[in-house]
Amino acid sequence: MPISTRRLARSLAGSASLIALALIATPAAAADPAPAAPAQAAPQVDENDDGLATITVTAQRREEKLQDVPLSVSVVRGELLDNIAAGGQDIRFLSGRVPSLLIESSFGRTFPRFYIRGLGNTDFDFNASQPVSLVYDDVVLENPILKGFPVFDLERVEVLRGPQGTLFGRNTPAGIVKFDSVKPSNTLNGYGRVSYGSFNNVNAQGAIGAPIVDDTVSVRISALYQRQDGYVDNVVPAGTTRNRFEGFEEFAGRAQILIKPTDQFDVLLTGQLRTLRGTARLFRANVFTKGQTGLNANFVRDRVSIDGQNEQKVDTQNLSARVTYDTGPVSLISVTSYWSGDATSVGDVDGGFGANFLPAGLFGPGNIPFTAETRDSVPRLRQFTQEFRLASNGDNALSYQAGFFYFSEQLRILSENYSTLGDPNNARGGVNIIVDQDQDSKAYGVFGSLTYKLTDQLSVTGGVRYNNDDRDYFVARTRDTQFPNFLQDPLGTVRRSVNGENVTWDATVNYKATDDINLYARAAKGYRAPSIQGRILFPANTAQTLQDGVTTAASETIQSWEAGIKSTFLDGRGRLNLNGFYYDLDNAQLTAVGGGVNSNRLLNADNVRGYGFEADAELRPIPNLTLTAGLSYNHTEIRDRNLTTAACGVQGFDGVALCTVRDPIVVPTAPFTSAIVNINGNSLPQSPRWIANWTARYSVPLGSGELYAYTDWAYRSKINFFLYDSVEFQSTHLLEGGLRIGYKTGRYELSAFARNITNTTQAVGGIDFNNLTGFVNEPRVFGGEFGVKF
Repeated sequence: MPISTRRLARSLAGSASLIALALIATPAAAADPAPAAPAQAAPQVDENDDGLATITVTAQRREEKLQDVPLSVSVVRGELLDNIAAGGQDIRFLSGRVPSLLIESSFGRTFPRFYIRGLGNTDFDFNASQPVSLVYDDVVLENPILKGFPVFDLERVEVLRGPQGTLFGRNTPAGIVKFDSVKPSNTLNGYGRVSYGSFNNVNAQGAIGAPIVDDTVSVRISALYQRQDGYVDNVVPAGTTRNRFEGFEEFAGRAQILIKPTDQFDVLLTGQLRTLRGTARLFRANVFTKGQTGLNANFVRDRVSIDGQNEQKVDTQNLSARVTYDTGPVSLISVTSYWSGDATSVGDVDGGFGANFLPAGLFGPGNIPFTAETRDSVPRLRQFTQEFRLASNGDNALSYQAGFFYFSEQLRILSENYSTLGDPNNARGGVNIIVDQDQDSKAYGVFGSLTYKLTDQLSVTGGVRYNNDDRDYFVARTRDTQFPNFLQDPLGTVRRSVNGENVTWDATVNYKATDDINLYARAAKGYRAPSIQGRILFPANTAQTLQDGVTTAASETIQSWEAGIKSTFLDGRGRLNLNGFYYDLDNAQLTAVGGGVNSNRLLNADNVRGYGFEADAELRPIPNLTLTAGLSYNHTEIRDRNLTTAACGVQGFDGVALCTVRDPIVVPTAPFTSAIVNINGNSLPQSPRWIANWTARYSVPLGSGELYAYTDWAYRSKINFFLYDSVEFQSTHLLEGGLRIGYKTGRYELSAFARNITNTTQAVGGIDFNNLTGFVNEPRVFGGEFGVKF
């Protein structure tokens, strides 16, 4: 379903206009250009000397130097951000690019799932609660379809590791991924970039900012357009459909107006939108072999054999207002935001065609016990947030912040099961089971934080927050005329409500040992609100199990301790930040995904314990060479002697399990029933022990610019896909790298790039309920890009 011709024309015209504006800039501007937008400037190099650039962050809701912030924070910006986003990548390109951060998805571009220090949530339903919060320009994005908002025209991305329960509140026990866009200014500036690459990929983005009334009104308009052809053929017994899957078309835009009638008062108004049309995540049946780890010969990247539908679309919109009034001693800040959206995604979940009860040759690849084809939709999403905050000004011994936060969300989810082998021509196009979920969530928090400088070198910070959450949930299941006989169970509705309140806090000691060395120690408590899950597409055949299909998870709390050092050396040409951490996550919210059925079930584990370290380093040994590196180690362990979950499904009527489970079996498999296993002592899913990243940039002056080469690499070690441990449903290490070679001046840039340059292929997730299905990382892509800035 393509984007409308009118919208596409507007987006392309906007991109062309941005480039044209830059090209007709005056010669004086070309000789002495205005400062570039921060997102487009080279990130590590300070062009005025041989040292590293100073990095500014807002991790504590104030502008501060990264080296002065007593938190474990990493920043992605500038050239690194541009390079890893090349080739039309979505937000998952950030995965592994800073220590302890992993991002994955079983929906593709629609529904990213974030993990920090091993803590995340593999839940694939659209009301999934995540312990990593995503904050975009001071606004929390709660629902998964909002978290996939494209990355463009950004000043920086900050990754805050560890609980952030005081200043950012609920659902941040693991940390925050924080996005800050480039804001309007009182100078004419902007950029335009367009690239073309593999699979006819087009990536065009640009921005222009300008004053409308000098020193009073300024605007900034930015846009992104991405498209890609499908490159995966669908090979089924009837023939081949070429280039059927993995194509998409996406548009996103942002308009900002900054009104500043006085030096003390300003209002920033923002409007944003996103439109995505494409294909859903591509599942591949039986690409694992029982008893073995890794992809088998059934996997061919550009070929699949599926008989189900496949499509995906997302539309989201946002209006927000940030009002700041500086009274002198304090500033009063109000941030109001409203998001709305809808989405749908349908895929052939079994990853194959046919079923083994059909004649030979009418199912495959491998054994397909039954077909599974589902659509999950969000017909309605409404999110409103309001924050009032008071912050002290100046460099006094005592500084403080305090405020109030309110959150409201109305969410409707529609899940549908299809029967391709039934009657595809009935009134609902093969739909036979419909589950309708309505969820209404409200929350508020009151917080305060203060920092006191005991001496010029020693300061202490303390903060506290009260959180209150309520969630009301309603789910109903209905059926169509093709309702399968084996699911003839009582139909009905379920209502559930959960609520929770909690006090979170943090305490920090910061000691500036020298001008170049900062030491800190931090203790913090975080909180995740209670949650509900009820994707009851496949319940058993009693009224009680219909009720049991709706699960809840009580609030989880985390107590974390960390200590670290932030240092600068070699007269500002080197930077090394290192920290160690330990945490106890009590009443941990876990999600049991799959097993014998295509569903999620919420669990509370008594405890999850984690510990490890994180390091960020940056070095400029000579003027034209810049090196960076990051490394993290994360150990996670589920600690609950009685915690069990269903393992992988069964192959057929004989009750033989699909996979080789290495956990203690409490209840063995039986026909149509998965084994129940004890998961005490397991690591968390999608939690690699090691994450590493490194970059190198070297340039040679040439004419009025420079010829440069830039390479970046990201590594993660082995992961398990599920709560249980099996031989098959895991991924060995993954190493992906990129390279860009180009020529740039102060205004123009022409380059060639490659992503996943070694063409590494690795499974990144699996589906375990009716065969050995998996999905894989993105392929290698090549391309070229032209950019201009002014």
